[in-house]
Formats: sequence, C-alpha cells, structure tokens
Amino acid sequence: MILTTQIEDKTIVWLQKRNQYIIVENIVSKILIELEKKTDIDTIVKLVKDDIDIPNNEALKFIEDIHQLLKDENDVNSELENQQISNKFDFKKYYKINDLVFFVQFSSEYELYLIHPKFAHLEITPQESFDYKYTVFSQNDIISFQINNEIIGNWSKSESHYFQGKFSMKIIEHTHNQSEDQWMGIFHASAVSNNDSCILFLGDSGNGKSTSLALLQASGFSCLADDFVPVLSDTHEVHSFPSAISIKRNSLPVLLPIYPELENQAEYHFEKLNKIVRYLPPNNTDFNSKAKCKKLVFIKYKAGSDLKLEKISKLKAFEQLVPDSWLSPKKENAKNFLDWFQGLTCYSLTYSDNEKMINTSKKLFADEL
Repeated sequence: MILTTQIEDKTIVWLQKRNQYIIVENIVSKILIELEKKTDIDTIVKLVKDDIDIPNNEALKFIEDIHQLLKDENDVNSELENQQISNKFDFKKYYKINDLVFFVQFSSEYELYLIHPKFAHLEITPQESFDYKYTVFSQNDIISFQINNEIIGNWSKSESHYFQGKFSMKIIEHTHNQSEDQWMGIFHASAVSNNDSCILFLGDSGNGKSTSLALLQASGFSCLADDFVPVLSDTHEVHSFPSAISIKRNSLPVLLPIYPELENQAEYHFEKLNKIVRYLPPNNTDFNSKAKCKKLVFIKYKAGSDLKLEKISKLKAFEQLVPDSWLSPKKENAKNFLDWFQGLTCYSLTYSDNEKMINTSKKLFADEL
C-alpha cells in the first residue's frame, strides 16, 4: 500500500510496509502506482519512455530499482526476553496530571533519572489511591516497563530513548484518553499557543527552540508542549504534553532575569547528548488543552545576526521535519499526516534580538506577515 501527494514539483510517497516517507520525481511516483496495481511491464516501460528518452534495458533496470521500494525490509530484530519483575523499588513517585494520579515506581536511580526530571513539577505527596501504576525496572542491561502489572515492553539500555518515548506516549494516551493508533505523529518541536491556534518551532538541538519557547511564554503565549509534540489524527490538533521545558546552561544568562527560579533548579548532565539542562515548568497547567497548528517555523538563534524571516519550500521543510518525528504506521493516519502537512505554511527564522523574535512571532500568529 502506498499514498502519494504532490508538493511543488515533486511527490511525497508513503510506503506502508516500511512506514517510510520519501520525496521522489513525479515519474517515480507514477511507476510505483502502476507497480502496485500490477500493471504489465510493457505498459510501465512505455510510461517511462514517454517521460525519459532511454533504451528499453535501462527503462527495465529503472523500474526494477523502483520496485525494490515496495518490498519488505529484511531487518531481523532480536526480541528481548521478558524480565522477571523486581520486588525492590528504591524510588516511588506520585504525579498529578489534571485529575489523574500516576503512581510510578523505579527500581534504581538510573531509571528515575530517565523520567523524573521532566515531570518533577507534577509531583505530589503519596496518595492512598491512584489511577495508573507505572513500574520501571532494569536487569541485565534491559529496561522493563509495566502498567498496572501488564508488560508494555523491554529495551536494552543502549536504546533507552525508545523506552522514554513509549513512557511519554502512555502519558499522552492516558491524559487525553486516546490510544496510540489515534495519534498521527509526535514531533520534536516546541508548540506555542495563543489559546486560539499554535505554531510549531523546530530546529536542530542548540538552535534555540526551548529558549524561544521560554521567552514567548513570558510574553503571554502558552506552552503546549516542548520536545514531544503530539498531534491527533482525525482533528489535526496539537495536544498538550505536561513535561517541563528543558533549558540549556548557555541560555541561563538570558532567562534568569525572567525566571529567577531557574537559579535553584537542579542541573542534569546528559552525557550521551552532550548537554547540561535545567527544567522550567510550563505556564500551561490545563493539560487537556489543544489547538490547531497554523505554521511550522524552523528557528535558529545566531549571535550578531539581523532578524530574517522567509517562507521556505515545503519540500525542504518536509525533509527536516520527518527524520526527527514518530509517524503512525496506520494508513488512515499517514493520509491525515500528508493532508495536514499540505495545509501548513513553512518558514525559517534566524535572529539574535529576542524582542524582534517575539514581535515577529506575534505577527505570525496574527497573520500580519
């Protein structure tokens, strides 16, 4: 099964068997469609030669290369064996999200470190009753995750980010009462809202997404989500995610005058990511909140630069958006993602002056640019 959508002079193709999005020339998309329909090879060769002046043997080789995209990948993933559940938990935490209470027990400081810093602002005193019981433990370099005594999954410690993603997904499912297959995608971005609509700010690590979010939050906007931005499939709405905003050490001189509480916040060193961060609670406390996304903005702080805002090619935006995203493998969700992306306006924003960035963001929300 494939889905296609044309953007500018290219076609975006979704390959269901691989849950993969690729950008191709229009002729490649046409060939893929004919191959999937099992059109006879002579007809497809004629289609190629009508578009490209090449000999028959080259046309056949071209078609065969494209046909490889429709085949299943032969990756062999070794299954991690089920772990024997630990009966010793050094850390027990209770978090409250809206009216829900989550009881989370961690077998050691290692597991606690993977989860707690982003959710510490939600911690409450121990409760006699709770809505969900999350259990996280590790043995033999394997992390195990259970909810209400049901095994969710096992991951090697070298793939701890997959566990963190699954943990966050379960928080989203339970907070918004929507199962995983109802989400179109999760995006590595900062979602900023004016309580009517929202804009996603994206960019490589260190480009200033979270700092910009913190500055906009202090200027009257709301933080819907930072780093983990969920979009529901059927409504295309960005939903709130309750984690704190990660603030890198080099952003503190700018943000401490605005958020003096950061001075006393614990600092966390993530060696694999080569970053030292503190966590700033979001100003949004209604974790049921949601908003339609109007625009994508690829933001970059560059010392000494003038502010530069420009519309960018959707193809360029797509190439930057997809690699850092989790996108649903479900056909209906893939179609919704392509439809949603078609309706977005995409920009790049480079700045060094914070006030100019804030004023430009206000104009983007007001459709004045």
